[in-house]
Amino acid sequence: MSRKINTAIEYYTKQGQEILKKVNANTNIKADELIKYGEEMAIIEYKLTALEVAKES
Repeated sequence: MSRKINTAIEYYTKQGQEILKKVNANTNIKADELIKYGEEMAIIEYKLTALEVAKES
């Protein structure tokens, strides 16, 4: 089970990094795009937090 949790953590960490790359690379980002990316990051951070808690249990 621990291996699956670690794999999921790696996956979501990479997804978060990809979103940050998109935001940082875009010089003409619109407010609605920024909000969408922020919502996606919030979901990813929530999942990562839950996975970290599960890993410690």
